[in-house]
Amino acid sequence: MKFHEEYYRQLEKKEALLSRKNEPSDDYNGIYTRWVNPVLTREHFPLSWEYDLNPEANPYFMKRLGINSAFNSGAIELDGKYYLVARIEGVDRKSFFGVAVSDSPVDGFRFFDYPVQLPDTCPNETDVYDMRLTKHEDGWIYGVFCSESKDTTTSNLSAAVAAAGIVRTKDLKNWERLDNLTTLRSPQQRNVLLFPEFVNGKYAFFTRPMDGFIDTGSGGGVGFGLCDDICHAVIDEEIITSARRFHTITEEKNGAGAVPIKTEKGWIHIAHGVRNTADGLRYVIYAFATDLNEPWKVIAEPGGYLIAPMGAERVGDVSNVVFTNGAIARDNGEVYIYYASSDTRLHVATTTIDRLCDYVFNTPEDALRSCDCVAQRTELIRKNLEFMAQAE
Repeated sequence: MKFHEEYYRQLEKKEALLSRKNEPSDDYNGIYTRWVNPVLTREHFPLSWEYDLNPEANPYFMKRLGINSAFNSGAIELDGKYYLVARIEGVDRKSFFGVAVSDSPVDGFRFFDYPVQLPDTCPNETDVYDMRLTKHEDGWIYGVFCSESKDTTTSNLSAAVAAAGIVRTKDLKNWERLDNLTTLRSPQQRNVLLFPEFVNGKYAFFTRPMDGFIDTGSGGGVGFGLCDDICHAVIDEEIITSARRFHTITEEKNGAGAVPIKTEKGWIHIAHGVRNTADGLRYVIYAFATDLNEPWKVIAEPGGYLIAPMGAERVGDVSNVVFTNGAIARDNGEVYIYYASSDTRLHVATTTIDRLCDYVFNTPEDALRSCDCVAQRTELIRKNLEFMAQAE
């Protein structure tokens, strides 16, 4: 097949995908609605990102710089448009960021002409990923992401060190790199996000204290800390908010997800929890609430997960995983949760502030022991049977 024939054939397929309308799933739980089609996949990128479009240099129309996946995405609404800053992984395993924009929160996302070009200020940094976007009250949009480098203290070729990188922007096109976050009591950090408001006149971060790159070790859960200077952020002390617990969805580790959503009842957090299984780590998404004035204090934490991988979501590069680092809460009460499945693609689930508050504040907490969980469920059944009997 000639170069131009294949080019136009691929261009037509691409346009059909990008123009495809999404539809809500009929899966029901009363809390949120999943949408049928992923909002970003490895097929959503412009041909110019992967192919050399010069037929003399690429006569067989081959991919020169292939893309493996598009997933864990920060999210923000600006001037009536919806923006996703996605983690993009090339076939070379290196991750980088790309900005996709749409007039719709559920479909039609198209990437900017170029990926994000972060200032190269960390010479040992090998990989960057999972950016959380915060529209801060100081007027900047901040991105906090994982900055990964080789652990040079060991001969283990897979050993890495994770830090929290920080950038800021006004337009999602020009990015200023600030110093990486320093946490004096935690040797490594992942899944860090910047709180959107000052707390006691200081910048506030939700962190995840870690002893190692994979193992949280002594890290007790989602942390919280304050710093004076965002350009040279240093946190002296981290307070544990949502804690890890034995035989729960957060037993192995947990971490902040989307930037907390402010409601009349408290800050709603959409986070991730991890437990170990015979088939490896299982990632799910859960929710909790913290106090409006003291956002490190948990005031409600429903038991169990909010979103878990279902069906085809369970299959991918790292199977049995859902993960979020971005959500958009609109002024009209709509909420869009962007979540990735199996480190491969990005989905959206929609809900409202009212539904999230109802779920977080009225769903029972984890009873922690099987016998107590049975008693909890038995009481629900008893009340339901009595209600139905009275209604007849």
